[in-house]
Amino acid sequence: MPPIEQLQRVPQLLLQRLERQGVFTTGLLLEVSETRTRRQTLADQIGATTNDVNDWRDEALLLNLASFGVDEQRMFTQAGIVGLRQLLAMDRETLGARLDRSARTLGMAPPAEITVDGWYLQARTLEEE
Repeated sequence: MPPIEQLQRVPQLLLQRLERQGVFTTGLLLEVSETRTRRQTLADQIGATTNDVNDWRDEALLLNLASFGVDEQRMFTQAGIVGLRQLLAMDRETLGARLDRSARTLGMAPPAEITVDGWYLQARTLEEE
């Protein structure tokens, strides 16, 4: 599970408050914000909005895809994809093209087709949550 600091959407003050609540990884964030009631409780505890928590959760879901690390996060961010909702808003071909362009811009090798397929299918599975 990626550390909570890897989330780009969380302001530093709220990040510190999350850590004081014992939320040190994106996996823990997903766990403590699993239901609407839990999201509201977390938001109340740290002085955020439920929309903030929903956005962080969206990004945490993306970071927790299989075969996803810091380099992949850079590539996705360069492609304008910061959360799972943005990935789900495009078709598989568009995702692959954007990631290829992004990788080249960053001087990285583009992800293998099977890897992109895996991310896309995982995202579709998580869409149900």
